[in-house]
Amino acid sequence: MAKKRNRQQQAEAKKAPSYQARRFFVIGMLALAFAALIWRSVDRQVFETAFLQEQGEMRYLRNITVSAGRGMITDRNGEPLAISTPVKTVTANPRLVSASHETIGTLSSVLDLNPDRLKNLFASGKGFVYLKRRINPDTAKQIEDLQLQGVTMHTEFRRYYPSGEVMSHIVGFTNIDDQGQEGLELTYDDWLSGTPGAKQVIKDGTGRVVENVENIASPKPGNDLVLSVDRRLQFLAYRELKAAVTKHRARSGSAVILDAQTGEILAMVNRPSYNPNSRRDNRNGRLRNRAVTDVFEPGSTVKPLTVAAAMEQGRFQADTPIDVNPGQMRVGRYLVRDKRNYGMIDVATVLKKSSNVGASKIALSMQPETLWSFYASLGFGTPSDSLFPGESSGRLPHFSDWSSFEQATLSFGYGLSVTPLQLARSYAALANDGIIMPVSLLKLENPAKGQRIMRRRTARTVVKMLESVVGNDGTAPLAAIPGYRVAGKTGTAKKSVAGGYAEDKYLSLFVGIAPVSNPRLVMAVLINEPGGKEFYGGKVAAPVFSKVMGDALRILNIPPDRQYTQKPLLAVTGGRQ
Repeated sequence: MAKKRNRQQQAEAKKAPSYQARRFFVIGMLALAFAALIWRSVDRQVFETAFLQEQGEMRYLRNITVSAGRGMITDRNGEPLAISTPVKTVTANPRLVSASHETIGTLSSVLDLNPDRLKNLFASGKGFVYLKRRINPDTAKQIEDLQLQGVTMHTEFRRYYPSGEVMSHIVGFTNIDDQGQEGLELTYDDWLSGTPGAKQVIKDGTGRVVENVENIASPKPGNDLVLSVDRRLQFLAYRELKAAVTKHRARSGSAVILDAQTGEILAMVNRPSYNPNSRRDNRNGRLRNRAVTDVFEPGSTVKPLTVAAAMEQGRFQADTPIDVNPGQMRVGRYLVRDKRNYGMIDVATVLKKSSNVGASKIALSMQPETLWSFYASLGFGTPSDSLFPGESSGRLPHFSDWSSFEQATLSFGYGLSVTPLQLARSYAALANDGIIMPVSLLKLENPAKGQRIMRRRTARTVVKMLESVVGNDGTAPLAAIPGYRVAGKTGTAKKSVAGGYAEDKYLSLFVGIAPVSNPRLVMAVLINEPGGKEFYGGKVAAPVFSKVMGDALRILNIPPDRQYTQKPLLAVTGGRQ
């Protein structure tokens, strides 16, 4: 029995499967896998070190842009008019931000943002969004203290304008990306803009910068810009213009002060104005620099220029008689009228009394081309090359299109249009002995050479005649300045409307020169649609000139040129004097 059982066991053993081959196969596969792991480890540690290091650095090293400050704008004396200050901007990576109700509530409260807007930003799936740009330092400190994952801050620059609305129309402003939008900020945007830099930093998992590694390129600030404007004169002009516009309930107003000898613009103001440091909108044209963009018919302020053109032809002098009887004259189908009949007067009185009839007779004595050429040489009909954006060229019709009546009306300022700057520049040519200068909003170390457009004698004679306009029996005694000789001309022009001229809408004008003995400053004042009882240029615009120019002459240390003889005091005796 035992032998039989052993045989059965041996037979069953032979029938059982053998796993030896599988064992070797499994052991072999494990050995190969282990060898592959060893090889891959050696490959990574030895042969791919540089590649892996680069990939690792890409996950925590970043090259970031470093903002550059915009160049400063100053007045001619170095007073800042536009400066850039570093501020913080809050950004976020929505993929990392925990968009919980608590996080959204906290951020919306600190940043004063709409919670729904924040929720939409965080749900956008973007890798970068702005939350709020250019926040104040207190808000930046609050955000920093929150230590919210995915919320970071960057440094940008914000433009600040110390003079506010007083300088706004000249300087202009920038947008949120620090790009010039209006005024000289726009004209000289490339000059003022800085060149951003770059640096390498280490960021943590939340996106915050934890270490500065390397400065790749330093930011280069923009270039500074020095203006011709004198901030002191600008404040003076703005204050008085604002007061006049308010007093006379006018629609708007503009004033320009020029240095007649250099062509530099020392002041240029407008009302209404705006504050470039706060929210800006163009309601009622507040952003518009009316002194260079708006045109108007200059009225009687053109009469001295008509007289100068005639004197250049040698046909008239200051004492040349002109018969303006009976106070009106017919030109074609139309009548030219004076305020009253001045009878037989001379050329000086034509300006002194502002006679339309006298100016018309002077203009009609010249060939149309002669008068047109003289007006054109004064800069009428062409931009003044101030480089201010949006500057208007005005309108000077070609002489070939003139009728006799149009030639007559041009002599007293109707039928052509100019800007306040163009008008001031034309008078600067009279003040500068007949040499017209290119105007400039930048301070000039070496003024350009001007162009002579009339003889010195002509310019000085016209200025002398204009001095009588400011006398007691002239049209602008309110333009007088104690201690100084002043020359100037008033203008009261009806505003053109559809179909003709309005009977109740006027432009009040005055253009003046001081001091007459050595002319230095020229100022043009325009008050648009005064709404009070007074609307004449001698009553509305002339006082603005007197107040501003009087202080300006003293600020610039220009000595008085009018001599006074003081009467001796009478002795008081017996209660009588």
